[in-house]
Amino acid sequence: MTTVSARPVIGVLALQGDFREHEVALAACGAPSLQVRTVAQLHAVDGLIIPGGESTTIARLLLAFELMEPLRERIRSGLPVWGTCAGAILLAKEVSDLDRSPIAVMDMNVERNAFGRQIDSFEADLDVAGVEGGPVHAVFIRAPVIRGVGDGVEVLAALPDGRIVAARQGWLLATAFHPELTDDRRLHELFISLVAEAAQSEAA
Repeated sequence: MTTVSARPVIGVLALQGDFREHEVALAACGAPSLQVRTVAQLHAVDGLIIPGGESTTIARLLLAFELMEPLRERIRSGLPVWGTCAGAILLAKEVSDLDRSPIAVMDMNVERNAFGRQIDSFEADLDVAGVEGGPVHAVFIRAPVIRGVGDGVEVLAALPDGRIVAARQGWLLATAFHPELTDDRRLHELFISLVAEAAQSEAA
């Protein structure tokens, strides 16, 4: 149980991937952050970002660092979590071609590497529900796609062909792209506001 404050502490899972870029983005938003590699660190944060990287590697490291089950328990207890790219894959209950079990807490079906190899990476401008100020410029690198969502999941953004690339379920947020690789901090601000709302709800 974390201490509720006006400035929630955002954890960034720092086992593999681009966690440092998320730390820079959070700092630009004025949000304190903490690298998370241990159970004690996990219990010291009010919200958690699971960064992009190699989803299979992150899944293996969660098991190796004995973080998988404690993370599931914290999420079930209301911990807000945002998964970007590989992080979105790990949040999904159904994932194609993953050699370890995902965290499996978000009611969606995700396909890994849905757009091909790294050479097939691309960028797109997306309208994201809940984000004001015009389209978000999204960077897709060996990105997944959300093939389907359950009744309790809100679709936040889709490509022009209808493929879902951002979704929310309660305090859980998933994006198939990398907001930390641009200077647009609006999605980080959105997650910080979700964490603050969750903390206030828990305190009420």
